[in-house]
Amino acid sequence: MSAFTADYIIIGAGTAGCVLANRLSADPSVSVLLIEAGGADRHPMIHVPAGFVRLLDHPDITWQYKTKAESGTALREILFPRGRVLGGSSSINGLLYVRPFREDLDEWARLSDDSWRYDKVLPFYKKSETWMGESSPERGTDGYIRVDRIKEPPEICHAAVQAGIQAGLQFEDDPNQAHEHGSIWYYQQTRDGRVRSSAARAYLYPARKRPNLTVWTDCQIARLLVQNGECRGAVVNLANGQQKEVHVKREVILSAGVIGTPQVLQLSGIGPADVLEELGIRQEARLEGVGRNFQDHYVARLCYRLKDTVTANERSQGMRLMRELMSYALQGKGLLTYSAALVGAFYQTKHSSQPDVQYVIAPGSFKEGRIGQLEAEPGISVGCWQMRPKSRGRVRILSTDAKVAPEIAPGFLSEPDDAAILLEGLKFGRELMKHSSLSKYVVRETVPGPEHADDAALLDYARRNGSTVYHSVGTCAMGNDEQSVVDPQLRVKGIKHLRIVDGSIMPRITSTNTNATVLMIAEKAAAMIIGERLP
Repeated sequence: MSAFTADYIIIGAGTAGCVLANRLSADPSVSVLLIEAGGADRHPMIHVPAGFVRLLDHPDITWQYKTKAESGTALREILFPRGRVLGGSSSINGLLYVRPFREDLDEWARLSDDSWRYDKVLPFYKKSETWMGESSPERGTDGYIRVDRIKEPPEICHAAVQAGIQAGLQFEDDPNQAHEHGSIWYYQQTRDGRVRSSAARAYLYPARKRPNLTVWTDCQIARLLVQNGECRGAVVNLANGQQKEVHVKREVILSAGVIGTPQVLQLSGIGPADVLEELGIRQEARLEGVGRNFQDHYVARLCYRLKDTVTANERSQGMRLMRELMSYALQGKGLLTYSAALVGAFYQTKHSSQPDVQYVIAPGSFKEGRIGQLEAEPGISVGCWQMRPKSRGRVRILSTDAKVAPEIAPGFLSEPDDAAILLEGLKFGRELMKHSSLSKYVVRETVPGPEHADDAALLDYARRNGSTVYHSVGTCAMGNDEQSVVDPQLRVKGIKHLRIVDGSIMPRITSTNTNATVLMIAEKAAAMIIGERLP
């Protein structure tokens, strides 16, 4: 079978890959091949905002990874889904758009170079979005991703905001402009009218008809073609079981995500010596940081039974659900437009000089406190996580076969400070529910319940029941130290014509949700690549 050749080969059609495919193929003289292991984004629940609850455990559109059992999380294997579909995790996430703190990006600049300072990357945040709210110099006006306010939040959400104000938090109208203090606010959504604004729908759809852009789906990368320190293409496992080589004229861009990108590198002989030697893989470049520096936010939730109000629990059943379906179909309103949370907050614990806990408050409660099946009676959930975890994990391949899932050892709560801050966050969440704006609705705490009253019991609950909040980053970190994998231009060290553009390059996790920042990284990378090509 003859090889396919393109100027640029992008591996992974997730958030970053879709951005790059659009931006690079805008030049008709350049050929671009985009390769995705998953399929097309045809599942209807991808496009219905509230459909995310039906996607996280869907084996056809997600990688159903599980983490290694570790002592910090009670020796549990934790489900760790990642998008395996056009749009990647932007097609299955909770639609929350939150930019990081200024200090997050300024720290990146200290670890790499000045071009990653907040002020320098703000134009790329703006370039990626069309903000549907009031005009602001901080917000974008003509980007591909639509970002909008929550529409018609229910009564219990207003009560939660008032409770936050009673607890001393400052209300913020736009958390993406000012959020570097204790505050409470309504989340903003990546939503275009009644549908999800995923990277596939926003960036890839408008570019699909360009003759210089080729998209392959259901194709997994077996390994990169590396010779004499140069990446010359890749070997692809096709859907029919055959393999095909693809060759590159300019460069290969890895956008396979925090798990997939280090997996492809290690399979190709680029990574830590111990991993390569154990599996007998020829070393093309010894980069000890590949797969290391794994970081993620670890969430634990409180749930409450409510009275005298209506929540998503009852609205998702029987005749009420039928009315919600009609409201969505005819007006684009109601329950089906909801994201993973409607109210958010930043809280500063005694352990920090700035906010270090983020909250996700949703007008509904899940059984056992985990996203999935809603309870029958009225409820609310209050989730929180440590915003800047010190715990670090690792991703490593266990086989030379790309179809074998790598080992994910996340290291959740392995650092005592992370556990202490999460505990303080849960305790403040309980205090929030005691303020009069909310307490008048509360019947009782259902998860974890009053039997988890003291610190030891509450932390034990968090270890046994918490989970990833799907913000994993860092496994191919950018920087100038010996553990970094890419330079500030995102070029893989020691290998020519190979670049990484996805969340794996983040040297430190952002304090907040990560998807907005992955969009920024991809926009900045596209500008760098185009700038290098032009005279």
